[in-house]
Amino acid sequence: MSEIIINDAVKRFGSITVIKDLSLRVKDGQLFTLLGPSGCGKTTLLRMIAGFNTIEGGEFYFNETFINNMDPSKRNIGMVFQNYAIFPHLTVRENVAFGLKQRKMDKETITSKVDHFLKLMQIYDYADRKPDKLSGGQQQRVALARALVIEPDVLLMDEPLSNLDAKLRVEMREAIRDIQHKVGITTVYVTHDQEEAMAISDEIAVMKDGIIQHLGKPREIYHRPQNVFVASFIGRTNLLEGELVHENGVAKINLNCGYSFLYPRLSDEKDQKIQVSIRPEDFLPGEADGMKAKIVHSVYLGLNTEYYCVLEDGTEIQMVEESSLNDTFEDGQETILGVKINKINVFTLDGSSNLSIL
Repeated sequence: MSEIIINDAVKRFGSITVIKDLSLRVKDGQLFTLLGPSGCGKTTLLRMIAGFNTIEGGEFYFNETFINNMDPSKRNIGMVFQNYAIFPHLTVRENVAFGLKQRKMDKETITSKVDHFLKLMQIYDYADRKPDKLSGGQQQRVALARALVIEPDVLLMDEPLSNLDAKLRVEMREAIRDIQHKVGITTVYVTHDQEEAMAISDEIAVMKDGIIQHLGKPREIYHRPQNVFVASFIGRTNLLEGELVHENGVAKINLNCGYSFLYPRLSDEKDQKIQVSIRPEDFLPGEADGMKAKIVHSVYLGLNTEYYCVLEDGTEIQMVEESSLNDTFEDGQETILGVKINKINVFTLDGSSNLSIL
């Protein structure tokens, strides 16, 4: 197994710098996710780790081994792609055994290792089938077994579930998390799906324009995002503008919609214009003290109901409540929305910094 260390990585395509001075450390045995929108540089970085892309600057290590100029075949990595990339003319067993045969292992060792991973991936009963006789999820299990059977130091996964339907994606992400725990291999996982990243990751790097915006555990990133981009990309949020002022030395937030509340954790900050991030689930409908809102329409989603509302100043927001037999609110109804003050995040007006992080 390996720890991955990246110092000041730079990647250019012609005159365009895609990644600039990026540094991170992936701990041994960790499931680490690169998360971000299309074009943010996450797959480019993964391919630099794999050796498929050149490195214009910085240093890449597996433990103490410098790998910048090392051939991909010498890096002892396993790779799982978006399109499975399994051989259609080979059986499941032959696909999984391919890398071991390339390493010229003896037949007995190959059989033993292949059987182990076929059982681990729950595809042993399909060992003699060709890929076209398998479902998408089963094919992805074959690809994962083939990547793991060679006992790589690092496993790299590039959008491995994006071609699966919603139900299969949930099943496979649980399988990947379970298997990664059992095998204990250092894994770098690329996805644009924030729910997927939150569900499987030990740690997440949220990327935008080749820069890591926030590096942390899923719970930290969701509840205390570093900036407005992260707050908006991870889950959903409502952004309300306002002003931070002081009243008898205690910080107070005055929102443009007319709602005000004390916020003592920012009492040491100067008066300034701000943005406040409120997650849809952090509103308290029906509170005596809060912001006036009008329900525009609702969407029933089984466990929860989403309400789309408009505030007095015209700001549109979303609120989520646990569903009941009857809707809590009807379209056109007016209500007062309180806020879970301890859950909100207060950002600078430009959205670059979270003032709530102490």
